[in-house]
Amino acid sequence: MKKKLLAAVLAALMAMSMTACGSDKEEGGKSEGKKTAKIIDVDLTDEEYAFGIDKKQPELLEQVNTFIAKIKEDGTLDEICEKYFSEGEPTAVKSAKLDTSKEQLVVATNAAFEPFEFTKGDEYYGIDMEIASLLAEELNQELVIQNMDFDAVCLSVGQSKCDIAMAGLTVNEERAEQVAFTDTYYEASQRLIVSSDNTAFDDCKEAADVEKLLNELKESDSIGVQAGTTGQYYIEGDEEWGFPGLPAKCVTYKNSSLAVQDLINGNIDYVMVDAAPAKCITEAINEMQ
Repeated sequence: MKKKLLAAVLAALMAMSMTACGSDKEEGGKSEGKKTAKIIDVDLTDEEYAFGIDKKQPELLEQVNTFIAKIKEDGTLDEICEKYFSEGEPTAVKSAKLDTSKEQLVVATNAAFEPFEFTKGDEYYGIDMEIASLLAEELNQELVIQNMDFDAVCLSVGQSKCDIAMAGLTVNEERAEQVAFTDTYYEASQRLIVSSDNTAFDDCKEAADVEKLLNELKESDSIGVQAGTTGQYYIEGDEEWGFPGLPAKCVTYKNSSLAVQDLINGNIDYVMVDAAPAKCITEAINEMQ
């Protein structure tokens, strides 16, 4: 009798356990409660992107400015942007091998900044990369793309190792010491990314609302950024940029995707990154959870 009673109890417990497991599943087998990230939809800065030219090549600077004006006027720039912002069909860009005996346009980039530059296999994609491809064609040169860490991009052009920096570059005086900036082609801003269960910023409507809460953070709080980007200057403070800095700790990463993943893993509290990449990165990482 005791054995039968014990068996019945065990069966009931197993049934309850299976029911509990089932309740943690959504349709399609995905687990509920998985931690994801969300963007606070408020612009924290006003920035402009431009390309950085080797200062020893003033003729190239003039050619690129003429080209930027052309693709703005004829709608080509808008068409490229629409591919990435309106679910269009991006065009793959291939890089030739560096060969100093050939007429080549050597581009320095950091291909971890979707939708401006990123890779799939051996091919490059992104707004900047498609512009680079068209620019090389316009100049009747072969395109060579050199992928490197972001904080090495302007340096490589400043040292004449590359002709042009195309990496979602915000114009500022510090970078202008290394490169000659072209005319601007895109307006950008910084956005804050938080974990999906963080409701502290949900009622923020303006930059001042977000800034108020950010300035209430403590030294024990941490904000992740891609090294060398505007987000780092914003958090650490920079007189040239006009950023007073925040009380939170700034944690730098090789790229913003790693920062968002660390946020989801609970290792940092926030991430700051440019608005367009913030959307791409957050959507991609959330889909993997």
